[in-house]
Amino acid sequence: MGYTIKTIAQKVGLTEYTLRYYEREGLLPLIERDENGNRNFSDQDMELIGLICCLRNTGMPLAAIKRFVTLTKGDAATIGARKQMLIEQKQAIEEQIRQFKKYALKIDKKIAHYEELEKNGGIDRCHSDSSC
Repeated sequence: MGYTIKTIAQKVGLTEYTLRYYEREGLLPLIERDENGNRNFSDQDMELIGLICCLRNTGMPLAAIKRFVTLTKGDAATIGARKQMLIEQKQAIEEQIRQFKKYALKIDKKIAHYEELEKNGGIDRCHSDSSC
């Protein structure tokens, strides 16, 4: 089953412009066209776009994504390189998660501080104190 660029854009949450850009940049190198020259996306294309979005949303640069996509067109000899790229991206995500957990704890402490102030009607003596 084929999908138009408009349908794919709606399904994956990207603009048609972004999909065209990704195609021009070589991230979507094998999009078929119908007899009128319109893009005809397959389920496999949609899956690749989903992976591209995942990698992009987790901070992988477009150049690295392009390299990954290029490697996917290779033979079995590229499997190790593809796997290593994903391992490194997962490690970067895990580090971001650790950082965000620290940020969440800091925010939780500040929320608890303000809840205590609300409860006691107190004055915020910690406003300039970084330990609060």
